[in-house]
Amino acid sequence: MNKTFEQTIDDIYAWVDEQVHGASPRCEISGRCCHFRKYGHRLYISRVEAERLLQVPLPQPAERLALTLDAIREQCPYQVQGRCSARNQRPLGCRIFFCDPTFEQQASEITEAAVQQLKQAHEKFHVPWEYQELGQFLVNLVSETLPRNFPSRVDSNSSQ
Repeated sequence: MNKTFEQTIDDIYAWVDEQVHGASPRCEISGRCCHFRKYGHRLYISRVEAERLLQVPLPQPAERLALTLDAIREQCPYQVQGRCSARNQRPLGCRIFFCDPTFEQQASEITEAAVQQLKQAHEKFHVPWEYQELGQFLVNLVSETLPRNFPSRVDSNSSQ
C-alpha cells in the first residue's frame, strides 16, 4: 500500500509523540511556552503544519480577521486558558518543546530527526518545502482564504 502525503505526516507526528512520551519530560501545563515573546522564543513550522493547524477553527472566529504578526509573536492564537485548543493538529515544535531542562538534548535530537523526516516526505511527494515563523504562515494563509473584496484586518507588516 502506498502511503499518501497526509498519512506520512501523521506517521511523523505519531513517531514524535512516541519519542517524547518515552522520554517523559516534565510539563507544568502552565501555558507559558505559548506566550512566545515573554518566553523568549519563536515557533517555526512548515507550510503543511500551518495548513493542518488552520483546519482547527480559531477559538474566537472574529480573531481570524484581526491576526497580526505582532499579536502572534506575542501569544499563540490557539491557546485558551493555558491550554492548546488545537492539540491534535499542533505542529512539531509544540509536540517536542517542554520547559524541562533535562529534556533539552533529547528535544533537540527529536526535532532534528523529525524535521529531516518532514523534508524527506516533501521530497518524496514532490511538495514544495516552506519553513517559517508560525505568525507569518497564519497571517498569509488566513489572508489567502478571505474573499478578495473582503476588508480584512490581517496585517503581515506589523512591527517585529
